Amino acid sequence: MAEKRDYYEVLGVSKSSSADEIKKAFRKLAIQFHPDKNPGDKKAEEKFKEINEAYEHLSDPQKKKMYDQFGHAASNMGGGQGPFGAGGPFGGGFAGGGAADFGDIFGDIFGDIFGGGGGRGRGGSRGRRARQGADLETRVDVTFEEAYKGAEKVITLNKRVDCETCHGSGAKPGTSPETCKICNGRGEVTFQQGFFAVSRPCTSCHGTGQVITSPCAPCKGAGKQKKTSQLSVTIPAGIDTGQRLKLTNEGEAGENGGPSGDLYILINVLDHDFFKRDGADIICDVPITFAHAALGAEIDIPTLDGKVEMKIPAGTQSHKVFRLKNKGLPNLGRGGRGDQLVRVLVEVPQKLSGEQIELLRKFDELTLKDQRAHPLHHGFFERVRRIFE
Repeated sequence: MAEKRDYYEVLGVSKSSSADEIKKAFRKLAIQFHPDKNPGDKKAEEKFKEINEAYEHLSDPQKKKMYDQFGHAASNMGGGQGPFGAGGPFGGGFAGGGAADFGDIFGDIFGDIFGGGGGRGRGGSRGRRARQGADLETRVDVTFEEAYKGAEKVITLNKRVDCETCHGSGAKPGTSPETCKICNGRGEVTFQQGFFAVSRPCTSCHGTGQVITSPCAPCKGAGKQKKTSQLSVTIPAGIDTGQRLKLTNEGEAGENGGPSGDLYILINVLDHDFFKRDGADIICDVPITFAHAALGAEIDIPTLDGKVEMKIPAGTQSHKVFRLKNKGLPNLGRGGRGDQLVRVLVEVPQKLSGEQIELLRKFDELTLKDQRAHPLHHGFFERVRRIFE
């Protein structure tokens, strides 16, 4: 008979390893060598048995203490017979010392192997655990001005809430849910598959551990009803399209006394007829006359806080951008404000009187020869002349 390997060596841990480290090592190896992942592999099956035996002794503080003192001889000094109950490591059921711990671990392992979720809830019940309700999302349109200043919006929600008649129990008033007789309230049934036990949700109570014999009429035993409600939401100044607000516990009602889910509000800022946005900056185009551009002027510029006076220097070119400090949107979460960027567009007259035409021709004759008046004009034609000489 082959000599047993050291249990610490089997799990790849040391004597100083914590209980969580030992549990983590066991879980990893149990998944790797599980028979359902290695069908027909006798070596993997033996390895799986060896891993279980090692974990049985190292996960139990008393057995671990005995093993540290006496080694494998401690197995003959009393104690349980394996992680699956009396009669060896693969006996019937999940009874015996350390059963609750193994139940939690194998629930996780089954989830990894069979593609399901996590294991059983604490106390052996799947369905009676409190579970958080579903999260909800809704879109809210806000105007450009509301994004600038902030606002209070009222939204309408249609969500599942606890039934007002049965208060979420699903049972007719004066009655209460009864313990499921098929699974005895555990929410799951256990059956033998090969040499070990497998647990599945109870089909009678659908994993809740309870059955409702006298269902509540308004909710038909569901314990939940759809309800339309209104909710006031604060829109912070500086909000932008695509950002989300989270309202905790404003989602759908939880199960078995669990908290409600959360509500996420997706923001959509509507376009403005005059202003555009670049982050926290506001952009606008303002037309000016040829005379204002040439001679300079002071003009009124619209902002979201009202009109402000802005100076146009003499000789301003079309598409010149001026910056109005701190006239943009608030920087949400960072403090401060953006700026307002004003792009001036020099408007060329489209209809001129005879007198205006004559005056402009005289003006053109007087200024065209002056390089200081038209530096771009003279520079352009000078470059063209040099290219074609």
